[in-house]
Amino acid sequence: MSEPQFESPLSGPASRTDRAKLAVDISEVSDRGMIDLRGELSDRKFAAAAKKVLGIDLPVKPRTSTTHGDLSILWLSVDQWLVCCPRAKIQDVLGELREALTDIHSLAVDLSDARAIIRLQGNGAREILMKGAPVNLLSTEIVAGTVRRLRYGEIAAMVHIVDERPDTIDLYIFRSYAEFAWDWLVETGRRAAAIRLFGQQDPPVV
Repeated sequence: MSEPQFESPLSGPASRTDRAKLAVDISEVSDRGMIDLRGELSDRKFAAAAKKVLGIDLPVKPRTSTTHGDLSILWLSVDQWLVCCPRAKIQDVLGELREALTDIHSLAVDLSDARAIIRLQGNGAREILMKGAPVNLLSTEIVAGTVRRLRYGEIAAMVHIVDERPDTIDLYIFRSYAEFAWDWLVETGRRAAAIRLFGQQDPPVV
C-alpha cells in the first residue's frame, strides 16, 4: 500500500512565477507543521504541561508570539494557540503534547495541511500586503513577533511579523485559497506596481 505524501499547494504557481519582476521576495513556506492547541490558561496544570513539552510559556498577550529554537507559538485567542515547528517534527510534538495533557481539559490537533504559508521578505513587504488588507501594517505597534488576523483579498487570513530587518512577514491562508492569494501577491508585488506610502513616489517607467 502506498504511503500518503505531502503535496505543496503552491508548487505549480511558484515555479511559474518570474521573480525578477517582483519588488520583494515571495516564497512558500512548505516545511512547517502546525498544531491547533486549546486550553484554559487559568488551569495551571494546562499551562505547565504545555511549557514542559514546548520549552516556553504560551503567549498570553493578544496578537503576540513566542519562539524557542525552531518552534514558534502564535496567539490566536484567550484559549487558542497555533504551535508551529518543522513538518518532520510535528507528530513527535503532537504526541508529547497529548500525553502531557492527558486528563487535562484541552485539545491538540494537527492542522498542518489546513493552511498554506506565503512569506514576503524585503523592504516594501508591508505596503504590498496592505493593498489587499484593510489594516495599517506600518503602525509602530506592528513589530517583530506581532500576529494579526485580517481579511486579505476578501478571504480570512493571518499575518505574522517574523522580522523587521528586512521585513519578513508570513501570510497564513487556508489551503484552498492559496493559489488565489499567491496570484494576488505576485500581481500587486511587481516592481512596476510598487508604492511607497507617506513619501515621494518615483515616476512611472514609460
